[in-house]
Amino acid sequence: MKWNAWGDPALAKPLSDKILNLLTSVFGELQHVDTPDAADVVLRPSALTPDDAAALSAVVGAENFSTADADRLPRAGGKSTFDLLRRKSRDVQDAPDAVVLPATDEEVAAVLAVCVERRIAVVPFGGGTSVTGGLEPIRGDFAAVISLDLHHFDQLSKLDEVSREATLGAGLTGPAAEALLAAQGYELGHYPQSFRFATIGGFAATRSSGQDSAGFGRFDDMIRGLRVITPEGVLDLGRAPKSAAGPDLRELFSGSEGTFGIITSVRLRVHPVPAEKRHESWRFPDFATGAAALRAVTQDGTGPTVIRLSDEVETGLNLAMTDKIGGDQVSGGCIGMTVFEGTAEQVNGRHETTRAALLAAGGESLGDEPALAWEHGRFDAPYLRDGLLANGALCETLETATDWGNLDRLKGAVTQALQATLQETGTGSIVMCHISHIYPTGASLYFTVIGAQRGDPIAQWQRAKNAACDAIMANGGTITHHHAVGADHRPWMDQEVGELGVRVLRAVKAAVDPTGILNPGKLIP
Repeated sequence: MKWNAWGDPALAKPLSDKILNLLTSVFGELQHVDTPDAADVVLRPSALTPDDAAALSAVVGAENFSTADADRLPRAGGKSTFDLLRRKSRDVQDAPDAVVLPATDEEVAAVLAVCVERRIAVVPFGGGTSVTGGLEPIRGDFAAVISLDLHHFDQLSKLDEVSREATLGAGLTGPAAEALLAAQGYELGHYPQSFRFATIGGFAATRSSGQDSAGFGRFDDMIRGLRVITPEGVLDLGRAPKSAAGPDLRELFSGSEGTFGIITSVRLRVHPVPAEKRHESWRFPDFATGAAALRAVTQDGTGPTVIRLSDEVETGLNLAMTDKIGGDQVSGGCIGMTVFEGTAEQVNGRHETTRAALLAAGGESLGDEPALAWEHGRFDAPYLRDGLLANGALCETLETATDWGNLDRLKGAVTQALQATLQETGTGSIVMCHISHIYPTGASLYFTVIGAQRGDPIAQWQRAKNAACDAIMANGGTITHHHAVGADHRPWMDQEVGELGVRVLRAVKAAVDPTGILNPGKLIP
């Protein structure tokens, strides 16, 4: 991925005149953004001693160890707006003191042993897509910090077609994993927006949720087993599909964000590649009607693979920026998308049952074209954010989840907090929201925020982010539904799990990582 933007540089596109005109009409003149080249970036010098470097290099080989700025810079953070704005600074920037690429579980264990002995912090690195500060190279009280890159863990080591389970290396990207499985007729069906770059280990470590979760479940629903290397030893978790042998330890490491151990392989539920796929788009007169329709679908279990709903603002802005979301068929209201996958018989049955439920709940079919257009571009939205940031706009996303009965209250509170706080910093704002994942008892809310950069954009967005997180906690939401905790959401974890819950997390940390080298400053208050 590009060091100071999202994804593949070849896929980046400048903002269209239509979008630029829309920005200036809403926000007025936008401030100039200075964007340094990689050669202009000054990184903090590596703090590793020659003996530290020699000890780590001896474990993985000289070809898998680097203190070069060209290798450190791409691993200096993730892809949040905070991360991308920091990359624009001409001041000295933080970066890991070295990049280490082990190739085996034994090498991971040996690297951790060296780091414990020499008091070196370790930040696991997969695809680099964290948007919550999960990759910040925080030293804490340690002498140095390294990026432990899992790129070499890139194999499909086992496929059990009877049990429909596959064991995949933690360093496999989403496309690489799906390609290996597709060659044998299977798929995971896990498609978050980070799919093209994020890894199997990252999906597990952040409790990821993909856009097909209505049909295939969240990533933690797919996990059957984990192999985790900790400073205190190795854990192989998941002896059976379900067990009553105490708490399920897989749950401790799914979502642990590299703070409890290094996940090197994941055993996952897979399914045959669907024989058929069908799309249908919907219009609802307002968000409340659409949300009630989605609730009916999930509570009745009708079976779409994808189902999502944009609010009035998101629908309107999408219509203003593109001609492919509904065209003349849509005038106001909210657009929803559905996708169905499986055998022809399954697709027919699920589609007709869902269609009947949505029609009964006040939906109007728009045919398949808007849903097909959404699917075609569903991984490309972060490239638009790059263009907005580069042209003086402020843009970021955040997400939460709550019960159906609390959905309107939470949505309104977060929207108001963002709008009011950004207004205080000198800019109006556009706050969009969509329901991205649904469950029988509740749903997630995914917000996209656009404003104008005013003064220090990092401080500006920090104020807005803090206000939104406070609103989430005060109005019955979770601090994160699928983006994870990282460093950015850590200040709210005591409210999320309570003081005793924090003590439980610290106790686990003390058991598996008593020196505290693993990803300090993340997850655990």
